[in-house]
Amino acid sequence: MERWRVGVDSGGTFTDICLFEEGEGRIEVWKVSSTPDDPSRGIAQGVEEGMRRVVPDTDLPGTDGAPAAAVSYFGHGTTVATNALIQHKGVATGLLTTEGFRDLLEIGRQKRPDLYDVFADKPPTLVSRDLRLEAAERVRHDGSVDVALDEDAVRGAARRFREAGVGAVAICFLYSFVRPEHEARAKQILLEEYPDAFICASHEIAPEFREFERLSTAVVNAYLGPVMRTYIERLSPRLTDLGMTATPHLTQSNGGVIGFETAAQMPVRTVLSGPSTGVVGAQAVGEAAGFQDIITFDMGGTSTDVALLKDGQCRLASEAIVHGYPLKAPMLDIHTVGAGGGSIAYVDSGGLLKVGPRSAGADPGPVCYGRGNTEPAVTDANVVLQTLNPVHLLGGRMTVRQDLARQAIGTLADRLGLGLMETAQGIISVVTANMARAIRVISVQRGHDPRDYTLMAFGGAGPLHAARLAKELDIGRILVPRSPGILCAMGLLLTDLRADFAATRLLSLESATTVELEDLFAGLAGRAESWFAEEGIAPAERRIVRTVDMRYAGQNYELPVTLPDGPITARTIDHLAEGFAAAHERMYGFVAEGEPVQLVTYRVEAIGLVRKARLVAHDFVGHDAAGAIQGRREVWMAEAGDFVSCPVYDRDLLQPGNHIAGPAIVEQMDTTTVVLPGMTARVDPYLNLILEAA
Repeated sequence: MERWRVGVDSGGTFTDICLFEEGEGRIEVWKVSSTPDDPSRGIAQGVEEGMRRVVPDTDLPGTDGAPAAAVSYFGHGTTVATNALIQHKGVATGLLTTEGFRDLLEIGRQKRPDLYDVFADKPPTLVSRDLRLEAAERVRHDGSVDVALDEDAVRGAARRFREAGVGAVAICFLYSFVRPEHEARAKQILLEEYPDAFICASHEIAPEFREFERLSTAVVNAYLGPVMRTYIERLSPRLTDLGMTATPHLTQSNGGVIGFETAAQMPVRTVLSGPSTGVVGAQAVGEAAGFQDIITFDMGGTSTDVALLKDGQCRLASEAIVHGYPLKAPMLDIHTVGAGGGSIAYVDSGGLLKVGPRSAGADPGPVCYGRGNTEPAVTDANVVLQTLNPVHLLGGRMTVRQDLARQAIGTLADRLGLGLMETAQGIISVVTANMARAIRVISVQRGHDPRDYTLMAFGGAGPLHAARLAKELDIGRILVPRSPGILCAMGLLLTDLRADFAATRLLSLESATTVELEDLFAGLAGRAESWFAEEGIAPAERRIVRTVDMRYAGQNYELPVTLPDGPITARTIDHLAEGFAAAHERMYGFVAEGEPVQLVTYRVEAIGLVRKARLVAHDFVGHDAAGAIQGRREVWMAEAGDFVSCPVYDRDLLQPGNHIAGPAIVEQMDTTTVVLPGMTARVDPYLNLILEAA
């Protein structure tokens, strides 16, 4: 019987399904509209429809009439945690902290996000002051107990939380990352007094120094906990009802996957769940195609996510600010802006055209969907310009109303005093500028010239806008994967199980002993081994990567340095010194010879290897792509200032070696690619489209 590995990426507008057959390596894709009121419903629908397409005979042995029983692996990326944080739709949350520290969550670092913007607002504090309660206790920096935990105060706080009806409680005590006993006991008491609440302690979520960031991470985790738990409780039975027996997994922000139970306890690790798998997929596609330096451009219905891959690798950050909230959780270095196909265009108070970040989402969606929306979105502009099919999308499964889109953009044009086509093109130009600004953040602002990189366009709207974005940034090459609309879903089939463990202990590099380092990493390795056992990962499939965050004494930021495998020896300490010097010179351009170096945080990345989808190369067929032309369409081209007759190619009929001269349109079920005048496109052995300036 065929066995299928299934990856699902649930976005704000569409839910993407990628199916990989383990025997022959066949890849199939499917796409359905998301269901924002209950995302699990859209996921179940997409999996069922996708599996019925590839396993239509429900009498296959072992399926019991349910095609989903043929699923051997299920991976899932979601925006549930991200959207709840962006829209501030978490639960009422309480905070229990050390006496005297209740206002730390609001004080933060006392710095504005934009130094010279006097109007910049801090994000809302997730716990109101009346729900930030204190308990007498104090652990010193060396782990000694100065004041024992006041258990009566903890019980009193638990009762107040229960009376207030909070859905979650975060616990964060001073120096609990050194000695967690007080937090552990407080959690035990809270569970006794208020078992219905979601309760998490900072030493379980982020056992690292920097008090405010650890506190913020614990609070965000608690704030999102019941949301994620409810979501998983809805999704799990739906998958079971489909007949699926495979253990489901959820993507983390670091690009790896974890089990549903772990995700329910640590939702803060999933705030970049969806975008991270797109980067994983881009790494695999880029490596196969021979491109190591890549800027990923993932444009969906609600947002655009960009990342930079140098030498095929995306930087992994140990902490980041996500939507205004500092989080100490490993995550790929991804930058997000509110620019997607559903981003709404409007005229601001100054009479200027703006696009996003507000989105029409999946329901009601852009005006052309015909579901009652009257505000034009980016998709409507493309339908009017006819870069998108003006009749239908999703390979004919979704009818679109160009007349409604023209009417909505016409209203906007009247307010701007412009023509219909100029306004539609203006919407595209504005959203392109927004996306170019996002790419400059992760490239130019960090010392990388985007002209040295290949732009990899994916997501449902990425290939549609890639050519103009590349032109804006003077990037000479674009790579469009074979199935760009579902690359995030495919990334789920290209990644491993992964968990991260950390501990903070300040040591001088000069005086650190091999025994101290062995003890620290032995404790982390023990936690990793427990995780391996919980996930059922065979010993032969287990991998561990060790790193140390290091800095010069007095510095406020650390740089990660990887430890070599094997026992820790004197040579290991020399390796750390050499690695830190190299990392510091690469980041800051100099090495401070003779300055004392400190070891700060010790990390273990546990990786459980899983069988992955394979990207298969195909034999060269020929340059002539005429056989893939399905007709012609009048498309408005800003370069000509008028409609231009363009050949429309069926992506499914393009063969390795085929060449296309712009202007042209390439259509497929999950996206549309625009080839501008003066550009060429060729099909490589992996069926990627490579667009270049002629």
